[in-house]
Amino acid sequence: MKKTVWIIIIAAIVLIGAWFWSSYNKLVTANEGVDNQWAQVEAQYQRRFDLIPNLVNTVKGAMAQEQSVFGALAEARTKYSGASSINDKAAAATEVESALSRLLVIMENYPELKSMETVQTLMAQLEGTENRISVERSRFNDAVKSFNVMIKRFPTNTIAGLFGFSTKTYFDVAETAAVAPTVNLELNK
Repeated sequence: MKKTVWIIIIAAIVLIGAWFWSSYNKLVTANEGVDNQWAQVEAQYQRRFDLIPNLVNTVKGAMAQEQSVFGALAEARTKYSGASSINDKAAAATEVESALSRLLVIMENYPELKSMETVQTLMAQLEGTENRISVERSRFNDAVKSFNVMIKRFPTNTIAGLFGFSTKTYFDVAETAAVAPTVNLELNK
């Protein structure tokens, strides 16, 4: 009888240890999945940031009076490259989107720009990049959701707490991104 009790105790310890190990490994895998997905978002942002200067330089000559938009784009790109956290990068990316939307509205009012082949090509690439960013953001938020659910559920939440895993922040669009930019193209005379 004594031997059976020890076997049951050892089996219980082994099972608890295996569960503990498995849960920890799942947390590590999910955490890495979130980090990997954020890297995918950043890769698409980098593509966007590489396209923007080409578009701006192509358009600059015809729109010299719109220097504020070019300055806002340059400043937002600088903020993004200097950001250290996901939240700071997301905020800077939102600023880029705001300035970029103002540029696109301005371009709509310059038919000669829209007809330039270089601008058309760059715009098509930028539209494709924006679609990719949207997809990668969605995937990032899905990965964050899965991770957050995992570390909030019992009993995995105890292991998450022991090893310092904490919830990740979703990539939310800033409220200002929902407001259409206003552009005044009247020239001072």
